[in-house]
Amino acid sequence: MTQSYSILGQVDLTSTALTDVYTVPSSTEAVISTLILANRTSSATTFRIALRPDGNSISNSMYIAYDVPLAANDSTTLTLGLTLDAADVVSVEAGDANAVSVNISGTEITV
Repeated sequence: MTQSYSILGQVDLTSTALTDVYTVPSSTEAVISTLILANRTSSATTFRIALRPDGNSISNSMYIAYDVPLAANDSTTLTLGLTLDAADVVSVEAGDANAVSVNISGTEITV
């Protein structure tokens, strides 16, 4: 098993739709250590985070954060330790388009 510590995904959310930020590659497992959401605007907004096993269609049970407030010109750092399997997807949505950046860091483990 090879472990690689890195930035797993970076996205500028340009719409208010759920956006895939990171998909675990095949033959790989991942541990997400930190997820950072930054509001780059002077208006407050909200965010949602969903974990989609095997890239399945979204259902209510997949959300780990839902309409969480994100203050103007501020960021939220989540230290998670989430474990993911190959093809699992982390998706994020913001309440306002062109306002929020998302960064995910962690470890990929090749199996």
